[in-house]
Formats: sequence, C-alpha cells, structure tokens
Amino acid sequence: MTQSSYDIDAVFKAYDVRGLYPGQWDETLARLIGNSFALYLNADSIVVGYDMRVTSPSLAQAFIEGATLAGVDVVNIGLASTDMLYFASGKLSMAGAMITASHNPSEYNGLKMCRASAAPIGQDTGLNQIKAAAANGLIERAEESGTVTEQNLLDDFREHCLSFIDPKSLSNLKVVADTANGMGGLVVPHVFKSLDCELEVIFEELDGTFPNHPADPIQPENLKDLQQRVVETGADIGLAFDGDADRVFLVDDLGQTLGGFLTVAMVAQSLLKKFPGESIVYNLICSKAVPETIEANGGKAIRTRVGHSYIKQVMADEKAIFGGEHSGHYYFRDNFKADSGLIAALVVLELLAKSGQKLSQLRKQFETYFQSGEINSKVDDVAQAMQRAVSQFDPSEVDDLDGFTVQGENWWFNVRPSNTEPLVRLNVEATTKELCDTKTREILDLIRNN
Repeated sequence: MTQSSYDIDAVFKAYDVRGLYPGQWDETLARLIGNSFALYLNADSIVVGYDMRVTSPSLAQAFIEGATLAGVDVVNIGLASTDMLYFASGKLSMAGAMITASHNPSEYNGLKMCRASAAPIGQDTGLNQIKAAAANGLIERAEESGTVTEQNLLDDFREHCLSFIDPKSLSNLKVVADTANGMGGLVVPHVFKSLDCELEVIFEELDGTFPNHPADPIQPENLKDLQQRVVETGADIGLAFDGDADRVFLVDDLGQTLGGFLTVAMVAQSLLKKFPGESIVYNLICSKAVPETIEANGGKAIRTRVGHSYIKQVMADEKAIFGGEHSGHYYFRDNFKADSGLIAALVVLELLAKSGQKLSQLRKQFETYFQSGEINSKVDDVAQAMQRAVSQFDPSEVDDLDGFTVQGENWWFNVRPSNTEPLVRLNVEATTKELCDTKTREILDLIRNN
C-alpha cells in the first residue's frame, strides 16, 4: 500500500482508528501511527496489547516497530482484552495502545490509544495531532531504538477485577457467558476460575473470523444463542461480551435481555451500598430510572454527554466513583476511570447473589419507564432535521447539552447527530408504552418531514 492510497480521514474516528484491512490501512500505516504516537507523547515507554483477529499480531508488530524506531521502549502484553490494556496502562503508568476493531466484522481492524493511567485520547485530546503526523508518511528515527519486553499481566488483571467484589458472595450462582470467539474467551474464564460459582462459556475459542455470530451484543440477533442456553441450563444470568470484551450486556434467568441502562442502575445501587454519598455519572439518554436510583440510594447523579471522553472528564472533575452509558460501557474510578464489562458483570453478580432474588425479579424495580430504543434516521440535512424535531417547543424548554433534549409531561426525548454519518439519532422515554409509541411517531414524522 502506498502512502497516497491511505484514506486517513476514513480510518481516524472520533475516539480511535478503525477501518478495512488491507483496503484502508495495513502494517505500513500501523508503523507510521506507532511512530507518531510515540513522538507525540514524548514518553520513555508505552504498553501494547492486541486482540484475536487474524491481522492483529502483524499490525501490533508494525505499531511496536514504529514506536521503537522513535526511541521508545515497549512493553508487549500480547493477547488482551481492551479493559486489560487499560489496566496495564494504569498499573504500569504508561500510555497504551490496543490493536482491535472491537465489535466490527473480521475484515476490520483498528487501534484504541490512551495516555498513562488510561487517560483518553480522542479528536480533541491528541488523536488529530497523531493523525497529522502519520499523514506525513515519514518515520522519525531516534539515535537509539527502544527495546521490547514481554509481560504477562493476566493474573494481576484477575486480582484487580476481583477487588471490586466480595468473591465469596457469588457462591451458588450459575452463569453462562457468550464471548463470541472474542477476547472474553481469554479473560472471563481466568477471572472466574477462583470464584465459587458455576461458569459455562459458549464460543470460548479465540477466532477472529467469528464463525458463530458477530461479536456485537448490542444487536438482538447476536444474543439468541446465549438466551437459549440460559433457559436450557436454568442459569441465573447470561453475560454477552463484545469482541474486545470491554462491553457486556445481560440476559436474565428467563432469557430476556436487559438494556444497558439497567446495568448502569444496578451497578450504581451496588456501589452506593458500599460507598454512600458518592457521585455517579450517566449519559443523558439513559433512562430517568438511573438518576432516580442514584438519588434514592443516597448518591449524587451527574448528567453528561454521550461518549467516553466526556464521561471520563466529568468523572475526573467530580471525583465520581462510577460512570455508565446505555451502550454497555461502564467506567470505574478505581479502574483508572476506564471502562470494563467484566468488572461491571462481577458487580451485578454480587448484587444478584446478595438480593436473594432472580434477575427477572430484581430488574423490575428499575423498569419504571418505557423506551423507544435508539432510532436512526438518514436525512439530507442533519441540522434542519433536528430543528424540525424541536420546532413546536418553547426554546426555553430545549436543553442543548448533547443535541437537543425536551422534557414533556410524563415523557422526554433527545435528538442528536451521528459523528460520522448523515444520521439523526432519536431516543424517547415515557411513563406508558402508549405514550412512548405516540411521541416516537410524532417526533420521527418531524425529523423525516413526513
């Protein structure tokens, strides 16, 4: 691949690098990014991990080569989940890079980067500078190349994850985990092996071709195998991890899925039982049940924009113990403010075990509203479509923290633009299903100008 064939703008996203291999990027570009990442950070050393995709080892090697040519030492932790890489960044006090395309299909690969202690790198916090340097197509060489050492942090990661719970409390639980041939197949069994609960893992083998189903648990069709297995085995809970295992979605004992906001609410309740009065951050399209749960349990609920860089910044500013997003990302102060699906799953398991209830019963206290789910509309003009959505409301009632949010009587909605596509995203919530359905139709008609 020649430099002129790179589509730098296509592969550099808001928070990471991601694109088709080898059509949009390959080892040559990975080497350039490794070099520019190392130079931008001006660090003595960095830590690198990679997922199970077929192309990940060679991309990781190229990235490492680019970094060492800049004179930076590299700690290579090898196969890892993204949350394990964030843990390594925190434990070693090093900037980090993870070769992964998360939940994307097998023909994709990508890069997630962070500063030391898992501090985020996004468009406004260094990614644009790294992109500009890589776009020059030049490798800058130090007088002396850096070294590469290998380090296995899997045991340290397990102990770290278990520090969030009382491991003895999980006895007698039966858990099914679908790791979708992703990195959960490495970390989940390792963390659970010292717990006194029964774990069954389906699609445990690391296989970057994803032979069973896509590693994207936010799509309902990818949860069917887990739902069926939970019911067949009489399990207490199902855990569905994405490809790089930093996100998790839950299935209850009846085989019914739980929205991400339910996990946010349950983790918040559990943490506030241990740490009363703490602040908890949630993004603004989570259900109102989330701030109500936080406040009912004596915590301080803090609303923020959607996106991990915003969540992490507000967590830092407010010294929040936890931050949650509807999309399955759960951030913990004691995890270097980074997200971890595995830690979130353990916290929910502890809450479930201590409650003495089935998950299908426990969830009901948090399900006080009805949601539309996120509905995307492709439009010619995103700004105009969003204005149409709020045109009938008094401007003083419109909150513009992230897109537009309007609070009605017994209902609310948010419209916001996609970062990468000509899409408007709509979320509606109401106290009844009928009201939710009616308002969803009304706002969609305005957005789509029907």
